[in-house]
Amino acid sequence: MIEKSAQHPCFYRLLDASGDGRETFESLPATAGPWSPEAQHGGPPAALLARALERSSDAVIGRFTMELHGPVPVGRLATTATVLRPGRSVQLVGAELYDVARGRVVASARAWLFPASDRGPEQPKPPEHGPADGAHHARPTAWHGGYLDAVEWRWVSGSVETAGPGVVWMRPPALVEGEPLSPVQRLLACADSASGVSAALDVRRWAFLNTELTVHVLRPPVGDWVCLDAETTLGSGAVGIATAAISDETGLVARSSQALLVAPR
Repeated sequence: MIEKSAQHPCFYRLLDASGDGRETFESLPATAGPWSPEAQHGGPPAALLARALERSSDAVIGRFTMELHGPVPVGRLATTATVLRPGRSVQLVGAELYDVARGRVVASARAWLFPASDRGPEQPKPPEHGPADGAHHARPTAWHGGYLDAVEWRWVSGSVETAGPGVVWMRPPALVEGEPLSPVQRLLACADSASGVSAALDVRRWAFLNTELTVHVLRPPVGDWVCLDAETTLGSGAVGIATAAISDETGLVARSSQALLVAPR
């Protein structure tokens, strides 16, 4: 059995919830990304935006796109959500993430919401491996801890220090202190890691920063673990693309893509 870490209990602490739907959060150290302790990994903000979107409707997220307007600070953040296109069958909803100290939007999301249903024509096929088949690898010394230390990682193949595709099982901590993590929040807390899981360059010499994250969700995942089967494709310029097939222990749940800014460090 794989033990559950208690090192970092959550990513955020809720500070205030106003009547107009705006909520304010304190970002905890576990949100910090690999490049700097002052800037967040993309996973926690994606999950926090998904939380705001889920609270706007009872439907389920079928497609989620996050635009990163710049670094998300490890500081006070606020979320808002709006129904952009209501509908009986599908809805388009939007959410924004604000840097409270600077009074500006640092990330935004759009999602198509679909009816909740378990009567689809296809049944998931279990993956050939599970979390217990993976191994723990120490993070690269060139990368900051924060998020990387808060999440449990079990590598089936590859690593962030091995150039090429990678397959890893991930178990993130709670998103907001005192709240259960929803299935889609768990998925999005992990999906942004595809570019690191399939790192194609030496992280000591190159930075590869994603400007956006798009996830098409077939169904909400079940269980505590999420698996990324990721690959990065590089071009001859500053653009790269990271893609992943994302599964739970019963089968495929989503596919993701990220546009990467590739630059020397």
